[in-house]
Amino acid sequence: MTPKQAVPGTVSKSRSWAFAIIPFVLLAGLLAVIVWSRPADRVLGDNVPPVERLTFQRVTLEPGAIVATVLNDGPDDISIAQIQVDDAFWTFTADRGQELKHLGRTTLRIPYPWVEGDAHVVRVLTSTGTAFDHEIPVAVATPTASSKFLAVFTLIGLYVGVLPVAIGLLWYPFLSRLSSRAMDFLLAVTIGLLLFLLVDGAEEGFEAAQALPGSFQGGVLFVMVAGAAFLVLEWVGETMKKRRGTAAGGTGWVLALLIAVGIGLHNFGEGLAIGSAFALGEATLGVLLIVGFALHNTTEGLAIVAPLARERQQVGMADLIKLGLIGGAPTIVGAWLGGLVYSPVWSVLFLAIGVGAIAQVTRQIARQVGRDAERRAFTTTPVLAGLLAGFAVMYVTGMLVG
Repeated sequence: MTPKQAVPGTVSKSRSWAFAIIPFVLLAGLLAVIVWSRPADRVLGDNVPPVERLTFQRVTLEPGAIVATVLNDGPDDISIAQIQVDDAFWTFTADRGQELKHLGRTTLRIPYPWVEGDAHVVRVLTSTGTAFDHEIPVAVATPTASSKFLAVFTLIGLYVGVLPVAIGLLWYPFLSRLSSRAMDFLLAVTIGLLLFLLVDGAEEGFEAAQALPGSFQGGVLFVMVAGAAFLVLEWVGETMKKRRGTAAGGTGWVLALLIAVGIGLHNFGEGLAIGSAFALGEATLGVLLIVGFALHNTTEGLAIVAPLARERQQVGMADLIKLGLIGGAPTIVGAWLGGLVYSPVWSVLFLAIGVGAIAQVTRQIARQVGRDAERRAFTTTPVLAGLLAGFAVMYVTGMLVG
C-alpha cells in the first residue's frame, strides 16, 4: 500500500491554533520586557514628577454640603490631600478613599454652608500640592428624585418634544393632497431639516466630547458610535423593508419610522441639555431652551410625515400617535436623566447615536428622491428650493436656542 499523502495547502487544526496563538505570546513577552526594563526611568531618571490630571465629573449641592465626584485622568496615581472651598480649608470624606489610580473615581462629601444664589469655588489639592478647581456659578440645591420632580420634567418633555412633533404631524392631511412637484419640494425640505439637525448634533457632540477626560478619547468615541449607529439603522431599515415588501406604502412607512427614531434620539439629547441646565441652577437658560426647542421641533413632525404623504399612504390616528411618541417622548427621559444623573459620557454617546441615525435617514430620503424624481433630481428647482427652505427654517428657529 502506498502511504497516505497529505493534501497540499492543508494544515492540521492543532497547528492552525498554534500559529494563531504564537503572535499573542510573543506580544505579551515583548510588553513584559518593556515594563521590566523601564525605558522611561533610564532616559529621565528616577526623580520624574508625576503627571496629575484630576477632572470633576459631577458636583451637586445638598443642604449644608457639597458633593463632588472626581476622576483621575492622568497616568500616575493621585493622592487627595486637602480641599478648599472659597479659599478656606474644609474637612471631607471620600467614599472610595483618597488614593486614586488611573481612571479611579471617588465621591467627596464636603460639609459646607453654601449660600443659595452665590458663587463658590471648590479646590482639590493633591499630595504634591497640585490644585484642581471647579466653579459653581450659581449655588442652587440639586434636584432629587421625587414625584414632583418627575412630574415637572415630564411636563417639560411634553412641551418641548411630544406636543411640537404632534403639531407637525397634523400637516399630513394637507401634504397628502399635494402634486408630485410639491412633494419633491417637501422631501427636499425634509432633507434640509435633517441636514441641519445633523450638523447641529455633530457640533454639540464634539463640544461634549471635548469636556470628557482625555483618557476617554471623546472625539474618537463620538465618531465611532455615530458610525455604528449609522450601520445598525441601515441594517434595521433594510430588514424592515424586506418584511413589509416594496408594495405601495411599505417603503414610506419604514422611512417615516426611521426618521422618527433618528429625531427621537436627537430629542433625547435636547432633554439632557434642559435637565442639566436646571440641575446646575441655570433657570434662565432652561426656559430659553424650552421655548426654542418647542418651536424648533414643530418642523420635525413635518419631516416624519413627508415620506408617507409622498406615497399617498392611508395612515390612521394610532399610527400618527405612535410616530409622534417615538420622535418626541425621548425628550422626557432625557430631561429626567439630565436633571438627576447627568453624565458627559452619556451625552456624547446619545448625541453620537442621534447623529448616526439622522445621517442614515437623510441618505435614505436622498436616495428616494434620486430614484423617484428626475435623473438629476438635486438640480431641479423644487428640490433646490426645498433644501434651502428646510435649512433656513431650522436655522431661524435654532437662533432662539443659541
